[in-house]
Amino acid sequence: MGIRNILLMVLVAFLWAICFPLIQVGLGAAPPLVFAATRAALAGVLVLLLAVCLGRPWPRGFVNQSLIVAIGLSFTGLGFGGMFLGGGKISPGLATVLANIQPLIAAVLAMIFLSERITPRIGAGLLLGFIGVVVMSLPGLSGPDHEASMQAFLWITLGAAGTAIGNVLLKASAGRADVLMVTGLQLCLGAAVLAVGAQALGEDWEITWTTRFAVSVVGLAVFGTALMTALWYYLLARASLNSLNTFTFLTPIFGLLLGGLFFEERLSLIQGIGIIVTVIGIQMVATKSSRPAALTR
Repeated sequence: MGIRNILLMVLVAFLWAICFPLIQVGLGAAPPLVFAATRAALAGVLVLLLAVCLGRPWPRGFVNQSLIVAIGLSFTGLGFGGMFLGGGKISPGLATVLANIQPLIAAVLAMIFLSERITPRIGAGLLLGFIGVVVMSLPGLSGPDHEASMQAFLWITLGAAGTAIGNVLLKASAGRADVLMVTGLQLCLGAAVLAVGAQALGEDWEITWTTRFAVSVVGLAVFGTALMTALWYYLLARASLNSLNTFTFLTPIFGLLLGGLFFEERLSLIQGIGIIVTVIGIQMVATKSSRPAALTR
């Protein structure tokens, strides 16, 4: 994998990581799915406006349009929904472990549906990355939040599965249509799904528009959603899903560092060991180029 793609993937992981503190900042001002729908809708509209201003072509063909609908349902609808509904109701350590089973689920799906071969090096990198995340999360797996509700457990697991399915679909569509159009359309469709879900669960649509909530929504929409998703889609057209997904294990590392910088959280020895194990796993993938899957145009 080229150095440029590696640096972009590190940026994607960082943008993913800033979502969690921003969600915590804004959750009190709006119900979970209403918050998630607002985030996705704002991001989608901004990206579509940019695409239109740049004269980007509308996705053509039934296959492309069907993929966009499926991505909106899985990646944004189920993925964001599970993240917001489960967030704050389960221990941070367990939530981190559950959210990071996504690359492992995606690896199996990519092998079945995308014919991506899991080489011993990539397989070892994925496994080491996940083990490192588990080790980093150990301090959060015990304590007063240990008896987390099964509902939150299921939501986060479903969210991880939705993200994994969405990533496989994004890889299948990569290179077939304009990156901005695909990103904006699937975000808007996902926002509609989240809005329907909020209505079905009887969530109150009253939002307390404080400065904190506005900063949270704008930060999530612009950086943690629009920019991150567009970069992710761009990278999927240039490298295999499994090699890229290994870098998503950087997300909890950035999360720990952000916690230390802004929330006065201390990094423990066990978490430091977990970071080292995760970095070794990522390094195994990064130092050997993987052949990108063939794209159907």
